[in-house]
Amino acid sequence: MADMDDFDLDRSTRDAWSEFEARLAEVISVVDDSGDLTIGTESGSTGPGPFVRFSSPQRDRVRAEAAADPDLAADLRLDPDQAAAMAALGWHPPAADGSGCPRFWLEDDQDRPERLAASAVGALRDVYGVPHPVFLAPDQLGEVLRGLTPVESAGGGLVPAEPAPGSARRRLEALVDAELTELYGYPPLRDAEGDVAIRVGSTMLFLRTAPDGQEVLVFSAVVHDVAGRSRATEVLNDLNVAARWVKFQLVRDRVFVTLSVLARPFVPEHLRQAVRILSDVADGIDEELAAKLYGRTTFSEPEGA
Repeated sequence: MADMDDFDLDRSTRDAWSEFEARLAEVISVVDDSGDLTIGTESGSTGPGPFVRFSSPQRDRVRAEAAADPDLAADLRLDPDQAAAMAALGWHPPAADGSGCPRFWLEDDQDRPERLAASAVGALRDVYGVPHPVFLAPDQLGEVLRGLTPVESAGGGLVPAEPAPGSARRRLEALVDAELTELYGYPPLRDAEGDVAIRVGSTMLFLRTAPDGQEVLVFSAVVHDVAGRSRATEVLNDLNVAARWVKFQLVRDRVFVTLSVLARPFVPEHLRQAVRILSDVADGIDEELAAKLYGRTTFSEPEGA
């Protein structure tokens, strides 16, 4: 049986950014003058959102440019602390007098792509506020992830692309990965625990395969920092009585909504249906439930932050 008792959203998010950074470095190492690579974001604003762009101005050199105020919608422009954070990440400031680059920029040798990738991830995650790589614009995310073969790292961030022979869980993971690749156009991001993060609208879901390979658990953390376990248990019991497909669970101070998909045999449409159902439920109830339980939703700031 798959469960999420050991699930740690912060750890999973760190793993996802580490994997994305490693894959981005690999892509940067082969960028040439045939075209630029732009990693964009979906800002939620009415105007343009942040981006990081890579190009090769000359052989064996890569230049990175990151969005500055003229590129951004008014409500997304950077404050002095954010500009200072860009400088701390190694970005040179935009030219104020129009004589140089109007964006944040840096250059490095192509055989040292790790620095460029780290600075780009820092800008996207820590300055522009992208909460998870799955919230990058889908086409650019796919450009980084598509066609690259992850390798297992000593730090545990990446998982093997091929399932281990004889492993029921790995065989099921390979089937799930193939389905998600067909659905989204690029291979999924797996963290060190093997969980897959996917985005559906404004909702982030996770998929976990059971150790015996008989089940895929689709789940979402909808409320964090719940106040009062007794009241939360009563509220979730009422929800579970009314729910048809999903189950609400309280794990420590966090509420999960889950849906189990039987996987012997694995039926791709059942997985797609589960993702649709869970995303509708999670997106439709998270704010109301957070208010009722005096908690917070996944991407809201904790009180006092």
